[in-house]
Amino acid sequence: MPHAFAHTLKTFRTPSGKTGKYHSIPRLAEDFPKIGRLPVSMRIVLESVVRNCDGKKVHADHVRQLANWFPNADRTEEIPFVVARVVLQDFTGVPLLADLAAMRAVAARLGRPPGSIEPLVPVDLVVDHSIMVDHYGTPDAIDLNMKLEFLRNRERYEFMKWGMQAFDTFGVVPPGFGIVHQVNLEYLARGVHRGDDGVFYPDSL
Repeated sequence: MPHAFAHTLKTFRTPSGKTGKYHSIPRLAEDFPKIGRLPVSMRIVLESVVRNCDGKKVHADHVRQLANWFPNADRTEEIPFVVARVVLQDFTGVPLLADLAAMRAVAARLGRPPGSIEPLVPVDLVVDHSIMVDHYGTPDAIDLNMKLEFLRNRERYEFMKWGMQAFDTFGVVPPGFGIVHQVNLEYLARGVHRGDDGVFYPDSL
């Protein structure tokens, strides 16, 4: 099925000579002039809707509705927003990993390939606020507390390690790097992503 907004796909060239593709919101604005008044955050959502418009989960009508968005208008429809990646704390990430493992087990029992169960966007689980303070006031306090954390929660960390090895799009940031918001900004945020189809798009979470 042809992309409903294929005409928005543009090519760019970097100073080093490399080329890439992206969906041009200014080009879309030629068809929907109200886009020029949208907040930047809404344009990022709009780019995602345009890029993921497949006629199944995301339809051309979703693009039209968002392109004509007005702050005080009645909200009658939901807009399917496909984020670039997902970041989870361990409190929510471990249960999610358990669900994924259970889904793979069911797939195997039904004769389906377990590997077909895979997050569609990259997922990072950040372990923060987990280390207890047993040692303090010495240079090696953090190392001693970290060792106790891994010792006390061995099965938990072994499960997360399995998740990293079993799923291509699942990663874990262990304790000791910082809180989730700090880790997201300093280590995980990428600014721009490149899809398997060679299309570049902005980071979203």
